[in-house]
Amino acid sequence: MNSGSIFVQQLVNGLSLGSIYALIALGYTMVYGIVKLINFAHGDVMMVGAYAGYFVLMLLGATVPGLAGAFIAAMVLCGLLAILIERFAYRPLRSAPRLNSLITAIAVELILQNLMRVLPFVGPDPRRFPTMETKNFTFGILSISNLQLIVIVSSAILMLVLNFIVNHTKTGKAMKAVSFDLQASALMGINVNRIIAITFVIGSVLAGAGGVLYATAYPLVDPVMGYIPGLKAFVAAVLGGIGSIPGAMAGGIILGIAETLTKGYLSSQYADAISYMILIVILLVKPAGLFGKKTTVKV
Repeated sequence: MNSGSIFVQQLVNGLSLGSIYALIALGYTMVYGIVKLINFAHGDVMMVGAYAGYFVLMLLGATVPGLAGAFIAAMVLCGLLAILIERFAYRPLRSAPRLNSLITAIAVELILQNLMRVLPFVGPDPRRFPTMETKNFTFGILSISNLQLIVIVSSAILMLVLNFIVNHTKTGKAMKAVSFDLQASALMGINVNRIIAITFVIGSVLAGAGGVLYATAYPLVDPVMGYIPGLKAFVAAVLGGIGSIPGAMAGGIILGIAETLTKGYLSSQYADAISYMILIVILLVKPAGLFGKKTTVKV
């Protein structure tokens, strides 16, 4: 394999990983765009989705229908979980200082992790995630597996669906209005609580799908598996511009490609470090992110 084919292969690997980061980052950026909250429990919602997919695949087998069932179960469970978290953890603190909400998000993260540890049918031990048999397809110098195709195509479809919801539905227009001015939206008759809850649900549904895709790409699940992907997805959201949906997509892809190129040409030991270096650089050079807009705050 020559240097050109190695580079192309790493780009494909990065696109696959970056698609997952982008899906999870969308949840961060949507919630922040509306209620200015960094939901650090988002990675653990992804973990719950991965476990939902695990149990469905154990029941139905690692087949195409089984994988479809895993997606549906993960997305439904994470959507319901988002409703509970938003209603009982975040909504009572909406008018409180942001630090209170941030601490609550970290508390929800720890609750989810430790709840999964003590559940008798889950437990603290890692489990191997059922996956389909890997088949490779070769197109010239490019080689791509069926699992990578599933990850890339599924992520692209979900992103297109989200784009349609946000830009071409009444709910999407209401989301934009609430993100622009919450109080004015309420005065105009928009049910703000409902729109915020829907935003949490959509973000968590994407996280649930991302959890199944991540576990498909890296077939191991455990109660703390969502921490690192969640943190990197947050980096992707900041890189693209927190609050910007196109930015979250682009940030996830860029981060995934940067990580895989680091693994391919330097060392896998530097893969995590490069993500946080990118975060530091973007905060120093362009704090609003690639697609973010500068805002002024009156004091």
